[in-house]
Parts: sequence; C-alpha cells; structure tokens
Amino acid sequence: MNADYFSLPLAEPLATAAGDITEREGFLVGIDAPAPGLGEACPLPGWTESLDECRAALESADGGELDTLPPAARHGVSLALLDGAARDAGLPLYRHFGRDERVESVPVNATVGDAATETAVERVRDSVDAGFPAVKLKVGARPLGTDLDRVRAVRDACPDVELRLDANGAWTRAEAAEAFAALDALDVAYVEQPLPAGDLAGHADLRRHETGVALDEGLYEHGVDAALDAGAADTWILKPMAMGGPDVALEAAVLARGAGIDPVVTTTIDGAVARAAAVHVAAALPGVRACGLATGDLLAADFDPDPAPVESGRARVPQKEGNTGATSPADYA
Repeated sequence: MNADYFSLPLAEPLATAAGDITEREGFLVGIDAPAPGLGEACPLPGWTESLDECRAALESADGGELDTLPPAARHGVSLALLDGAARDAGLPLYRHFGRDERVESVPVNATVGDAATETAVERVRDSVDAGFPAVKLKVGARPLGTDLDRVRAVRDACPDVELRLDANGAWTRAEAAEAFAALDALDVAYVEQPLPAGDLAGHADLRRHETGVALDEGLYEHGVDAALDAGAADTWILKPMAMGGPDVALEAAVLARGAGIDPVVTTTIDGAVARAAAVHVAAALPGVRACGLATGDLLAADFDPDPAPVESGRARVPQKEGNTGATSPADYA
C-alpha cells in the first residue's frame, strides 16, 4: 500500500472550528490486491483526525486493520480495498454494493449559503433553472427574524423547490422552537443541525413540528446508535469521509431506512475520488433523496477528469469497473 500526498485549492476559504482553510489536503491511497485499487483520505479539522495523524495512520496501516484507523485514513484504505474488489468482480462500485439495476445518476441539492436576501433569491432561482430539485440555505449567522424573512422571500420566489436549511447548531432551544413554528407554514423540508450537537433531546422535541429535523454534527458526536435511541432526527446527513468509509456510510444509511429515517449522503468537500465514492453510496440506495454531492465547484482545482460531474441537478454515476476507473495515484499525477 502507498499513500501520495495531494493539495487541492479551495475556490473560497472555508470556515471551520479550527480556523479558515484555503486548501483540502490529503492522500491518494493505492493498493495492489485483490486488484489495483485507489482510495482517498482527505481529513478535515473538526470532523476527522488531523493531516499529520492521517499520514501517521496510513504509514503504519497494512490494509487489514481498518477498525483501528481514524476516520479519514480508514476511508482511504477501505475505499482502495472496495475499489479493488469491485474491479476484481468486474462491477462499478455501486453494483458491488448490491444494487442490481444500472443507475445513471442521482439527484443532488444546490447549496446557496448565507447570502443576503436578494442574492439568496437570485441564487435559488438560478439553481432551480439549472435543474436542481432541492436547495440548501444557510441560517443561524444572522438574527432569527432576518433569517426567517430570507426564507420567506426564497419560498415566495420559488414555491416548488424542496427547501432545506442548515443552522450548524447556532440556535438555542427557544430560538429553534420559534423558528420551527414559523417554518411549518413555509414548506421547509428540514433544518439541518438546528441545535448544538450535544442536545439530542432538544432535537427529538423539535420533531413535533411539520418541518423535519436533520442531524449532522450531532450524529458524529454521539454515534448512530445513540442518535437512533434518542429519536433525534427525521434525516441523517451521512459523510463517508467523517464516518470512516463508504462501507460505513452505506451501513448507516440502511440502518436509518430501517428506522424510518431518510439518509442524505454528502461530502466534506473532498476530491473527485472520494466524491465519486459518495455518489456510488447514494446510487446503492433506491429512491435516494437529493444528496449533498454537488461540491466539486467549491474546489478551484481537482483531480481530472471528474468521474461524477453534476448536470441538471443530478450527479452522474461512474459506470467503469470499481470507483472511478483510475487504478493508482499515478493516474492523477
């Protein structure tokens, strides 16, 4: 097994709990058996181990110790193994996961961000015109009344699009209760992480409203079993890189569906190799909702060519054997 360092510049700086970052750094992981396989380990502060911890874990890994690895390193190794196994079976990865029929594409949402009202309306209209079936609007950084006015303006301008909000845990219980009472009349599909990650009980209480509750950070802080036991969400946001691999994300998605919870697969703004794997996870789920996989344009440069480009609000599912068709880090040199 070998791991080659890469750095992909971001189109705009990304704010994280560890500070702003301007590039996504990680490793392309190559294996030789059972067939050549390629994975991506792209750690993100606040979600996974650090870059140095990821490097050290990959240097000490032999491919047979997956569950001892931290999330991003495990993702890189597990994806390389899955890629090799799917290639050995002569199947695209989503078919290797067990999906019987051919899947050409999966629906994805557009992310509008925390723009002022007029800009947000314009961006949502552009997304709808581009064919996106759902859009996600960031909330929580502005006063609650301002955010609610923004959401009303977007809904008035685009009455038919599926509207999702992401509060990143910014609201108190009182603010969230006020927000949900107003949002119930605006046909909002769900609010992602309305409360701080530690408050599973508060999220469970919000489910009395018509507007759905989605867990993101809270799912990773507590784990899927605790989130399930708490009845804390209608939707789980599943990030394969942060969960430790596409196999883990798919297992969580199946568990969620069995409990009546919708899985939405998304990325941590990874490179094209990991993004393609997330698309395969979504493709393995019949009838999957629009997922957060239209993140390639957040990178100023990426691995080329993109194996899962987004067109008309859908991500194309790679059909080559394995994940992307690439067999080693040298394919992206």
